[in-house]
Order: sequence, then C-alpha cells, then structure tokens
Amino acid sequence: QVQLVESGGGLVQAGGSLRLSCAGSGGTLSDYGMGWFRQAPGKEREFVSAISRNGGVIYYADSVKGRFTISRDNDKKMVYLQMNSLRPEDTAVYYCAAGDSAANIRTGRSYYWGQGTQVTVSS
Repeated sequence: QVQLVESGGGLVQAGGSLRLSCAGSGGTLSDYGMGWFRQAPGKEREFVSAISRNGGVIYYADSVKGRFTISRDNDKKMVYLQMNSLRPEDTAVYYCAAGDSAANIRTGRSYYWGQGTQVTVSS
C-alpha cells in the first residue's frame, strides 16, 4: 500500500508560481507511474500531468502545457509539479496519483491517491 501526501499549495497572484510536492511512502515509488490531477469547485477531476517510472515519458493536459513541469526523484520518493504563469482558472485542489503507467494515469486509471492540496490563484 502506497501513501501519497501532497504539499506546496497556497494562495498566489495570477502570473505567479508554485511548486507542489508529493511524498510517497509504504512502497517503492519507482515501481509506479505518477501523475497530478486537479478538481475545481463544481467541476469533475481532470488530468494535469503524468510521468513514467523512469521519467522518460511525460504527458501534459493542453491547458497546462508550456506552463507546468512534472518531475520525480525516485531516490527521495518524491514527485513535483512546478507551476508557472498561474491563472485564476488553475484554482483547484491538486491530487497526486500513482498507477502502473503514465499512459494509464492519463486516462484516470490510478491505484493510489493523495488527499490533495489547495491552490488558489487570485486575479
């Protein structure tokens, strides 16, 4: 059983940056593809980004491409999401997820989820 804990959320002005972190425990993070999702109030959870076990394959949602960067450090059991040029529409709870591959995570098929961290972007 893998436990995932997100951190790094907060309040930021439009155009600003935040770096989200996801700490994994209870398993070997390098056994899993990892990803980030988000859910805004009144909306369904949506895919943001995913990264393969060794970091060689990365996917982004079109809405964040060029602004967000996903990375991972398997030795530290950490996954990161660097978010730049933030917009009010990026406001959401961001969730970390683990699955068998980045491709499957992109379609929402994940084994484990974190509790989420709130990101609020003011205009």
